[in-house]
Amino acid sequence: MFFIAPGPSTFALFERGFDGPKLAWLGIVLLCTGIAAVRGRLPGVEPRPYIIRFVEDRPNPLYRRVCYTFAWSVVIVFAALNVAGLAYAVSTGEWRLKQMYEYGYLPLAIPIWILGAFGLLPRVKPSTQGEGTERRYFYGGVWACCIAQPILGVLWKTLPRTHEADVIKLIIFSGILTTVAWMAWRGMLPRTRPIVPGELAISD
Repeated sequence: MFFIAPGPSTFALFERGFDGPKLAWLGIVLLCTGIAAVRGRLPGVEPRPYIIRFVEDRPNPLYRRVCYTFAWSVVIVFAALNVAGLAYAVSTGEWRLKQMYEYGYLPLAIPIWILGAFGLLPRVKPSTQGEGTERRYFYGGVWACCIAQPILGVLWKTLPRTHEADVIKLIIFSGILTTVAWMAWRGMLPRTRPIVPGELAISD
């Protein structure tokens, strides 16, 4: 997640592949997250589960708030830019997705980082009390993007560069996002079922 957080660089990665700076950035991310993981300072790698009951009012550690903030920015901004790029291509017949990433990524990502810094995002609040419900939004977004983005990449590589193909890409990409979001809202996907008061988190 931290590796792909620099959106324009990630676009260039998929466009041209790895180069020296990207390999160096990957190494830095692996080193820092590896150290954090060994110290139990990443979500899901704590020596023991931090949250037993999602309705408990417990302080939300800083490392969780930072990680989930950047995860939210990756989930939201990548999906928004790809939808915008597809819609622009369909409506004008021209592709401007690279320019959208170059000039639109930070204006979209920075407000999300600010919201996270103030604890105004799901799973990023000062307390973990509401995470029995908030986690559904997060994992729903993750499921949607982790399914839709790779499929869009395959379509980009395999379909011809025509207007009809662009329409197909937009329909399929938007359809997957919508369908998976609906499935998450219904609790049909892993970790999208609400945890009710009195229920242990480990029961999920």
